[in-house]
Amino acid sequence: MVALDTNVLARFYVDDPADPEAEKQRPAACRLLGESAQIFIPLTVVLELEWVLRAFYGFAADDFVRVIRHLLGLPNVSVEEWSRINDALAWHGDGLDFADALHLSASSHCNEFISFDDRRFACRAKRLGLVPPVVIPEC
Repeated sequence: MVALDTNVLARFYVDDPADPEAEKQRPAACRLLGESAQIFIPLTVVLELEWVLRAFYGFAADDFVRVIRHLLGLPNVSVEEWSRINDALAWHGDGLDFADALHLSASSHCNEFISFDDRRFACRAKRLGLVPPVVIPEC
């Protein structure tokens, strides 16, 4: 089994003809994903991949969800904490930031998730009825 880094997945999913490194690296990334018997993707790589695809390549939430659903569907790929990622993908598709969704999913055994992010996180989580509830502490 081999583990892949974020940059390998980014090269696999993004064709960036303006980047000379991409031209060299993309075929290798495609070969790795297509020919490796077993591939492991750490949870942290998925989190970083979302950031790279959104911040650097301008992917929308729906595009990222499609990428990860495709990755999860490859028969030779296993992803750490798949069920947490699956929950976070659904919430991300409903408008929650992916990192926040992943944090909340990891905290499902808790009574509350405390955050100062009242607009983008707490309000959206409340609107979606997510558990645990995101609570804004008094200052």
